[in-house]
Amino acid sequence: MAKPVVPEERRRRRRPTRGGTVLSERLIVETALRMLREHGSAGLTARRLGLALDADPSTLYRYFRGMDDLTLAIGDALVGQALDGWRPTGRWREDLRAVGLRIHAAYVAHPQAALLTTSRVTGRANELAADEAVLDVLRSAGFPLADTVTVYHAFIDQTLAFAALDAASLALPSAALRADEEMWRSTYARLPEETHPRIAEAAPLLARLMVTSAYPTALEMLLDSAAARLDAASG
Repeated sequence: MAKPVVPEERRRRRRPTRGGTVLSERLIVETALRMLREHGSAGLTARRLGLALDADPSTLYRYFRGMDDLTLAIGDALVGQALDGWRPTGRWREDLRAVGLRIHAAYVAHPQAALLTTSRVTGRANELAADEAVLDVLRSAGFPLADTVTVYHAFIDQTLAFAALDAASLALPSAALRADEEMWRSTYARLPEETHPRIAEAAPLLARLMVTSAYPTALEMLLDSAAARLDAASG
């Protein structure tokens, strides 16, 4: 059975850790993000997290029901980082572009954490704020409700899918990542026109573009499609 989370007001009255640190959800999440960045998901355990915080591992269960609950909090923290400082301008396309790029960047900045959290639904405050913001941008722009939900679904899933894909590449060992990137300049660039004419003609562009994220391009294509839906609904 999951352990109950102690209310915030009771947690604040707890004594500091052995090292004098006063624990908080934010500190635990920030420490977990650092451990993921340095050691990967295999290195994030309650025992290791307790050692990093100079606290008994059991103390963590005063803040989170378990490591999965902490994982959800990490994902929500990344969404919070993405939303920090963003304000809607009233121009729906620019607003969605900004939100999408911010969310993608926040996850890609923490590749190991992204691999753990992009497929999860946290139901936490920052995720709810992001969902509310995207839906409001679309509805305020005049999208019918059905189109709003359709575009929202595609927008969120596309953003998270590209974040997961790009994070997976960045989480590779550096030698493997370099080898993958070099493949476009070696194997693909050297294919003969006689056997692979389309790859041969595209090789220079492939070598330049395939080592970068396609998310900005895919986002613009989605926004073009959304604009066409809005025009059709308004016509």
